[in-house]
Amino acid sequence: MKRHLVLGTMVLVGLGGYAADLFADEQEALKAFATVQKVFQSPRCQNCHIPGDSPLQFDAGIPHAMSVVRGMDGKGAAGLPCATCHAENNPPASYGPHAPPGAPHWSLPPAAHKMAWIGLPPDKLCAMIKDRSSNGDRDFAALIKHVSEDKLVLWGWNPGTGRAPVPVPHDIFVNQFKLWADAGGPCPVSGG
Repeated sequence: MKRHLVLGTMVLVGLGGYAADLFADEQEALKAFATVQKVFQSPRCQNCHIPGDSPLQFDAGIPHAMSVVRGMDGKGAAGLPCATCHAENNPPASYGPHAPPGAPHWSLPPAAHKMAWIGLPPDKLCAMIKDRSSNGDRDFAALIKHVSEDKLVLWGWNPGTGRAPVPVPHDIFVNQFKLWADAGGPCPVSGG
């Protein structure tokens, strides 16, 4: 009987250490998600990840001029696609601070999965990012590839004259995104 009690205690102590490690890993992942949130809710990202159909522009996030709209595919309305003004690259600085910026496949998310996160609390933003029915059917591997390599995403770190870049260096953001994703993408708990 004594031997079983000692063995049981050893197992519980061992599991306690394992549970503590899991808790520490989750806490690190939640800290990493705070960085993800900071990036996703910066003007460079949320100006296009909108709940309505009119993108925002500039650091102040004002409604886009010229009544620009999303369109079903996210590439603008028929007759006024985004590519009418937005080229594949940013224009030269000599064009001035308010020239339309550019990046490959300039667009908004399509209407079917807007990925609108303006003003979302951390728990809801986290859930939305992971929800394959609203994120373009991306698992964690596809999300990591998207934030690491997509040229339109990368534009946020080189937004052209007169625009503040994403406030976290890209390599740090990707590292934090991976840390969060590798832990299973834990979401913060809402405060109330």
